[in-house]
Amino acid sequence: MDPIALHHAMLLQHHALKLQQDSMIMLTMLKLRRKKYTKKKYWVVPWLRERQRDHYGQYTSLMKELRLGDEASYRNYLRMTPEMFDELLTRVGPRIEKMDTNYRRAIEAGLKLTVTLRHLATGIDYPSLSYDFRVSRHTIATFIPLVCQAIVDEYKNEVIPCPTSAAEWKAIADEFERRWNVPHAIGALDGKHVAIRKPASSGSLYYNYKKFCSIVLLALVDANAKFLWIDVGGLGHQSDAQIFNASELHKCIVDGSVHLPAAEPMTNDDVDVPFFILGDDAFALKPYLMKPYTIRGLTKEETICNYRISRGRRVVENAFGILSSRFRCLLTTLQQNPDNCRLIVEACVCLHNIMRKRYPALQNADMDMEDLEHIMSS
Repeated sequence: MDPIALHHAMLLQHHALKLQQDSMIMLTMLKLRRKKYTKKKYWVVPWLRERQRDHYGQYTSLMKELRLGDEASYRNYLRMTPEMFDELLTRVGPRIEKMDTNYRRAIEAGLKLTVTLRHLATGIDYPSLSYDFRVSRHTIATFIPLVCQAIVDEYKNEVIPCPTSAAEWKAIADEFERRWNVPHAIGALDGKHVAIRKPASSGSLYYNYKKFCSIVLLALVDANAKFLWIDVGGLGHQSDAQIFNASELHKCIVDGSVHLPAAEPMTNDDVDVPFFILGDDAFALKPYLMKPYTIRGLTKEETICNYRISRGRRVVENAFGILSSRFRCLLTTLQQNPDNCRLIVEACVCLHNIMRKRYPALQNADMDMEDLEHIMSS
């Protein structure tokens, strides 16, 4: 046989074999697809349907009963009064409501807000919320970050206003001196690790010295345990000082754009002393940041100074304690991705500040107090 013809015949044979193999692979894939696909029994599981939700879900049954008959239990349920919930719904509702379609009625804004607040207040997981409110857990996972983002967008600039004038900083310093006997203090600074589930392929970025994965809430707090400034989302392996040195607040203090008050004498003194932030040993000593003396070999005056600084700095620990005891999701390990965890923490801080300003009596039981003899109690 002619070599060219033989080569041509071999190519045709190889091509035919390749087509046969491809067709077998396609047939196998189709069989596998057919095996995996099963016709769904329901479009919506019966107990999740709108009628069941309206009749048996906690939003339409339990919440109405608590609002009308037991306001204390209502406050315990959502960590706020009915009046505050109504205000939140009025302001945040337009940001989270959706339009109805021809197929189904959209989940109302009040239900979304209630589910979100219940999650923040207790930290219970999405399947449990699904059974309580008769909303799919996948739907809950979708709208909780959206509601938290709406709360932050609506309230953050209003309730967490970092002072930008000397008069505002001086008012904070006067309150520190009046309440805690610490003159020239313009805030207490510290960080809190919020436990999160380890993100995929994150290595040791979120692994902290306490041996769990976390994001860091770094906060500046005034004398009444209200947050003046926050930085949320620092990686767990970073120290408080690292996060602060890279923060916007630090840059603004250094370049003078926040207008800290000029140095002036303390009460019954004639030496000019700068106004300062109270910090712990994690931070470097600066003209604008005061930290305690090292423990060894302290004189009596240095011991008194450390006592004053520590007493003033306790307000930031109080703030973290009040925040966590009210929004107990921060005491659990958050299961969301880091971006959604940051939104949850920011939303909790916004709600905390709203309540500290309007309903301080609801939270003062968790705060250190000082009597007329300057004796601390907690």
